[in-house]
Amino acid sequence: MQNQRKGKLGEDAACEFLIRSGYTIIERNWRFKKAEIDIIAESKDKKLIFVEVKSRSSIYFGMPEESISQYKENLILDAAGQYVYLNGFDGAVRFDIISVKIEKDQVKILNHYEDAFFPGII
Repeated sequence: MQNQRKGKLGEDAACEFLIRSGYTIIERNWRFKKAEIDIIAESKDKKLIFVEVKSRSSIYFGMPEESISQYKENLILDAAGQYVYLNGFDGAVRFDIISVKIEKDQVKILNHYEDAFFPGII
């Protein structure tokens, strides 16, 4: 499966999961400079959730969530700070990871890690 197609399938599955779990999807694939935030959602308790979705078809090189580098985290944190600023949001934020294992165009495993990483100060 092509990486782009696999990524879209993973992101679609993550959105469906979040909606079923009571979240509201606000943005998908929001960009700031070099960064892209896969999903921006609002939780039931009105937190702004920035979600990085990682999809893989094999765990030979590790679980999907293990592939997020410190550099990628920093890009997400910077972009999230800009999003908060541009939208005048003054509530609580959280950074989650959704890990998706895909086999034969089917989502086999989806794990949601809340508070997966933390900002210094946004």
